[in-house]
Order: sequence, then C-alpha cells, then structure tokens
Amino acid sequence: MTNQENEPTLYERLGGEAQLRQLTQSFYQHMDTLSETKPIRGMHAKSLHMSEEKLFMFLSGWMGGPSLYWEKYGHPRLRMRHMPFAIDESARDQWMLCMKNALDEVVKDESLNDEIYQALYGVADFMRNRP
Repeated sequence: MTNQENEPTLYERLGGEAQLRQLTQSFYQHMDTLSETKPIRGMHAKSLHMSEEKLFMFLSGWMGGPSLYWEKYGHPRLRMRHMPFAIDESARDQWMLCMKNALDEVVKDESLNDEIYQALYGVADFMRNRP
C-alpha cells in the first residue's frame, strides 16, 4: 500500500505492531476453530505459528509499516507461493470470513475496518487459481 505525503498509513491507523499482532492471532484462531473454514485450515501445517508469523510480517509492509517479510524472504510473490493450493471462490470466502471476524474483534473504527476488509478482499480474490 502506498502512502500519500503526511497521511497516516493503514499500519499507523490500525495501531502499529501490537494491533497487527492481535489481528493475525485472531485471524488464525478463527481459521483453527470455525467449522466453515476446515477446507482452508487443511491447507496449512498442523501448527499455525509459522503461517501467523508470515502473515504478520507480510501485512506489516503491505499496510505501510516495516517491510519485515521483504527483509527476511524477499518479494512476497503471493500468487506463485499459493499456486500449489486449490484456491477457488469458496477458499477465498473462507479466508475472508476469518479476516472479517478478526477485524471485527480488533478494529473498532468501522471505516478503517471496512477499508482494510475491502483492500484485503482484492488481494484474496487475486489469489484464486481455480474458478
């Protein structure tokens, strides 16, 4: 995400590292516990720790905060890295359900909540590699 001069980034508006950490923890807690998300949960390792950390690192840079993912792993190449997984509309919607629940828990500002949700929906939809 780009930042206009002197305009706070999504990362700053969210509340920085602590809030982003809460968001990613909540996201994976929902993925791990919701019956509706069993199919995408099955695409992940038994432990979600590494996935949670990578999502935190990616979102940090994506939201205009520190580019943690880039510094450690290089360019995210999201679509390429997710190509081995069958990601269709259902998988996208399951991922977004986890994110919506996490956003509703962590981001109380409705405008910011919606802005992040809409932006991430675009990313999630881009990840689809099946109809």
